[in-house]
Amino acid sequence: MPRLIRTGALMCLLTTGQAVPTPSHTDTLLDSLYPQLGQPGLNVLHYDVRLDIPQPGTPGLRSAVTVLARADTDLTSVQLDYAGPQIRSASWNGAPVPFHRDDSTDKLIIEWPLKRGERATITVTSEGEPAGKPDPTLPMSLGWHSVPATSTQPGANFAFSEPDGTHTFLPCNDHPSDPATFTTHLTVPQGVTAAASGQLQRDQLNPDGTHTVTYALTTPVPTYALSVHVGQLDHVRRPDLTSGSRVIERHDYFPSSVPADIRAPYDRTDQMLRVLTDWFGPYPFQTYGSAVVTSDLPALETATLSTMPVRSSQVRVIVHELAHQWFGNAVPLADWSDTWLNEGFATYAELLWAEAEGEDPTALVSRWRSQLQRGTRPLIATTQAQMFDASAYARGALALHALRTHSGDQAFRAFLHEYTRTRAARPTRTADLFALTRQRLGPDASALLHRWVQDPNLPASP
Repeated sequence: MPRLIRTGALMCLLTTGQAVPTPSHTDTLLDSLYPQLGQPGLNVLHYDVRLDIPQPGTPGLRSAVTVLARADTDLTSVQLDYAGPQIRSASWNGAPVPFHRDDSTDKLIIEWPLKRGERATITVTSEGEPAGKPDPTLPMSLGWHSVPATSTQPGANFAFSEPDGTHTFLPCNDHPSDPATFTTHLTVPQGVTAAASGQLQRDQLNPDGTHTVTYALTTPVPTYALSVHVGQLDHVRRPDLTSGSRVIERHDYFPSSVPADIRAPYDRTDQMLRVLTDWFGPYPFQTYGSAVVTSDLPALETATLSTMPVRSSQVRVIVHELAHQWFGNAVPLADWSDTWLNEGFATYAELLWAEAEGEDPTALVSRWRSQLQRGTRPLIATTQAQMFDASAYARGALALHALRTHSGDQAFRAFLHEYTRTRAARPTRTADLFALTRQRLGPDASALLHRWVQDPNLPASP
């Protein structure tokens, strides 16, 4: 995403209506920057998400989310991240189950044990208007977005959730270290387009005059990467792209008010896919495209369908979000302090594209260094404000450029291929990149990368 620029006891209700005190704390993954997110030992395998959007452009939403989860350790209860609308019901393997909400920690606690190695299917229904939550670094809201209708454009809705906005409208294990597959069913009025992460499975007419569109995403991704777009959108179905043995479906979506000059840069996405596949290895999904929104937001690398504001409809930004399909979506973070692993690689993809276009990359490298003249930091973030700062992007990209310059193009390309192959769907830390660098590129390259990651001051360019 280009961004440069509780504790306490309370009374809750069980499904039986009996009031009980909630715990004063909940178990979490203890992420360095978001310690309240997730539940240790809970492994969500799949989300089946059903969203009913009766009037696009307004925040009203009905949902039924089924979570297929496995316990990797004995759990006395299942604690999902949730700060969304009122819950109507909860069930465990088809039977009603007691639950309560702890709003001080944004947890939905399902009062039922899950033994190590066992699986459970938990379904939660809700209805209301998601409130969203403030972004940690920018003046915007995360979660379910509504774009009211105007005289030139019908109303629309979309998801925009990095880093932790998904649980404001869906119950989930809202941490990137627990990626999962998704099936998403979107019920909307006739004449309204609905798109989501993954491949289209069916478009079913309903007796009430609505239609339900179903998408399946079979490669695990973090919850923040779920893409959902609803509105009267122009669907541009582009020719399939063959990349090695894989056929990639190509789809783009534009509000009807978006003019041709804004749409034009997306015509080059196939070229971008070929360039990045050469450097990064096989594209990790079966479909790709972009959905343009009229809201004043940054771009976001939602899985298989990047969310692209009008102002971000530029070739270099499109390349950046495409690169995130490998770095962040297919290769997930284990901790939010390592966001440079996402943003540094995606920023470096801009240089790889510039080279493929015949540009001299020297100017881009100089621009990255100039962005850090006011100060820099070691690459592992220690505050939420550092997650998407200039160091995460520019210094991260410079670190990779130093590694490439030291090792040579052939070795660096092989290193990137191995990284994306071996870390796919595996929560990843900077230490994992260090280990692979030493193994694949040698101790000198590893020492070089350590300096770029850990030194307080910016190392000299090679």
